[in-house]
Amino acid sequence: MTKVNFYESVDDTLLKFAVIIAKADGKWVFCKHKERDTYEVPGGHRELGENILDTAKRELYEETGAIEFAIKPICVYSVIAENNFNGEETFGMLYFAEINKFEEELHSEIEKIVLVDEMIDKWTYPEIQPKLMEEAKRRNIFKMVYGEKSV
Repeated sequence: MTKVNFYESVDDTLLKFAVIIAKADGKWVFCKHKERDTYEVPGGHRELGENILDTAKRELYEETGAIEFAIKPICVYSVIAENNFNGEETFGMLYFAEINKFEEELHSEIEKIVLVDEMIDKWTYPEIQPKLMEEAKRRNIFKMVYGEKSV
């Protein structure tokens, strides 16, 4: 079983991941990895010595080709799963980004990005990423950005 928790903050050294919920032209941005038939929001591992915001910006660029965007933190999240880091709680920072411009070609393990009006249902990480979306919604992130009543 996978457990996802949310925090306002933790010690920066604990943050191992950055995940970015993104929109472009009012549509949700999802990535499809070359080796999977599922979709995910952009994100990835923090590199040694990297600031977590820089991780988010790098991953957003690498996985979507975003070259012009505004990005803001939402909250810290953690995941506890038996098959992940020996069941230890691992932490990441959740961000929201509004993408204004993409590069024309992707240069990563991502096969393609899709822009959609509705949430997808074929998640790569179905026990984690929908919960991140729900928490962003609970925190009124989309309402603050778009004046939306629901996601």
